[in-house]
Amino acid sequence: MNTEWEYKGQPLKINDKWNAELLKQHRWLYYLCVTEQSAVNVERVSAMKDITGTETLQYVLRCLGLLEQIKDKITKSQFDILEEVLQWSEVAKGGLEAQRKIWQEKGYPLAIHNLASAEIYKEQAEFSVENKEFENKELENKELENKELENKELVYVLIQTHGIIGQNIRGEVSVCENEPLLALRKKMDAQELHTLLYYLNYCVIGGVSQKLWQQVEEKIEQLISSIIEGKLCEYSPKDRIKALSPAFRELNNKQTEFFAEKIFPHFELWYFDSALSDFSSEQIVEILTKILQTKGIEQASHITFKPLADSLYYDYEGKKHINIYKKRVIEKYLKNGATDDVKLTAQIKNNTVYVDICFSKVCEKLIEFCVEAERSGLLTYEKSITVLFDMFGFRKDEFDRLNNEAKYLETMNDSGESTKATIADYAVGESIVDVGSGGGIMLDLLEEKYPDRKIIGTDISTNVIETLDKKRLEEGHHWSVVKHNFVDGHFDEKVDTVIFSSILHEVYSYTETENGRFDIETVRLALKNAYDSLKSGGRIVIRDGVKTPEKDSLMKISFNTPQGLSFFKNYVQDFKGLPDVKENRPYCINSEELYAVGDVNFMREFLYTYTWGNESYSHEVQEQFGYFTLQEYKAFFEEMGAKIIEAREFLEPGYEEHLSKLVSLSDAKTGKKVPFPNSNCIVIVEKV
Repeated sequence: MNTEWEYKGQPLKINDKWNAELLKQHRWLYYLCVTEQSAVNVERVSAMKDITGTETLQYVLRCLGLLEQIKDKITKSQFDILEEVLQWSEVAKGGLEAQRKIWQEKGYPLAIHNLASAEIYKEQAEFSVENKEFENKELENKELENKELENKELVYVLIQTHGIIGQNIRGEVSVCENEPLLALRKKMDAQELHTLLYYLNYCVIGGVSQKLWQQVEEKIEQLISSIIEGKLCEYSPKDRIKALSPAFRELNNKQTEFFAEKIFPHFELWYFDSALSDFSSEQIVEILTKILQTKGIEQASHITFKPLADSLYYDYEGKKHINIYKKRVIEKYLKNGATDDVKLTAQIKNNTVYVDICFSKVCEKLIEFCVEAERSGLLTYEKSITVLFDMFGFRKDEFDRLNNEAKYLETMNDSGESTKATIADYAVGESIVDVGSGGGIMLDLLEEKYPDRKIIGTDISTNVIETLDKKRLEEGHHWSVVKHNFVDGHFDEKVDTVIFSSILHEVYSYTETENGRFDIETVRLALKNAYDSLKSGGRIVIRDGVKTPEKDSLMKISFNTPQGLSFFKNYVQDFKGLPDVKENRPYCINSEELYAVGDVNFMREFLYTYTWGNESYSHEVQEQFGYFTLQEYKAFFEEMGAKIIEAREFLEPGYEEHLSKLVSLSDAKTGKKVPFPNSNCIVIVEKV
């Protein structure tokens, strides 16, 4: 069966129009096909652009397809019951606006689709019984009539409770919401009910993901067995809270009491993680606290965060991302309270609280500008975004890269395929500090290689610290992370190894001093403080850029495309590094023959910015990758009295392969082809 555009061998569409005859035969199918609703859970999509509005229909057809596959494992009666349940279980997510308005006026809680779908089914089933089968018609077999009514009651209860067991495992819904099933166990065989519940959950959860079913099957079985025994044992508040969101992996008593007293006894939660997964535990509690202040909140028993989830995400580079600009505004609102820029809205309809965030018109335009500006990738726009967000006080700190933080951290992790991975071999002792941990790739490498050692990550960005903490909790790592800057002082405790993996060039490029940025004293100070933080015999491990020693040497770069030369011209205008290179930045640019000539270090810095492409340009152009030659590294550490274990320079694998498709290099004086200059170095020193 084609589970996407066919039902029972009949096409759902004919000439791009819905198959009217088929939809007439199946009312549930009509509701799912003919609708303007897009009820998809954004948690389940990788790109917002992929949302078509037919996700609910396709999901139901997938569930029915799974039911077909296990047909030989159940009786015909069980199959018929489960088929009817699956057909009607999602109808509250469909229907035209006029129909939905009627349902709302009848009090159906459309946001809680299992309850609303059950009522819609009941309405349709009662119509069918009264007017088609039993009205003015004598039945020869009264038992058949009773059995039909019993089955419809069974289907109604199974629709009403479908998906609840899965929500129990997620912590969003109380186990007691399965109470309608207890009445069924008194009316039917226990094994029969167990079979129906097991395969219903198999179809409902497997329709989302077979992998998800495999992950939760054991817990599903446990809950079903408990229900069959007549026991509705709630999970503890702590277990429910931890299941709600990875943000709560490290709970405090105050948070536990808040949920146990204010939330769980009064409300069922829907789309909780979908909307709030990117917020901290403190921010989540603050959002819930504000919801509880809603007038008339005591009349509601459900809170749905779907409106918030739908508005928080957008596509960036073809993938779904949280709108970081919205998030920063919301974070300021949660931290400072009253603001004219944003407010949380909580509307109550049919026993349900609908949660969303409302922005002022000015704030909406600001967010809209930032989204469009970032897509241009131009440095001038990025600077504008930073200035605007600082004006409103929306950035977390001066190191907050806003949306590009995710790109930066992803880039840092991707570089794990490079020689970055090899420097973990040089670590010694029981305590290892990874400086500027970024995306956490080095922390993971160290943890894997040295599972019994104390591994500490540091960063100076609040946003990076929070992201790393979230990663640690979600993935169950034992490394820790702290906020620290070696430019400001030594580490709080003596350690055995300090690793600077592609971070010293950022210290050099971004640290503001009385002499401005690109002050080599910042690197010297960071290394001196790191050295003072070592135990005797401890090591500093460095992997970073390296400066080319040939001063006053000129390199010629020939570009394969006009776009390449255009990139170079932008770089000449924007790059402020290499303050010691006053001349030949560049020496000349020939637009007709597509080449440029300039100082070898200036050209090297360009090349290893060019290799990252347009998307990373706005950040890479602000950094000087090589600040010391290898000999200058050696001289600095020898002056401190350190023992040099290893010092070597090299061309990072992959750079030449990528860049040789874009450019060719030659000596500006002789015209002879020259190799790509060394890009990186590894320096290992030991404290005597």
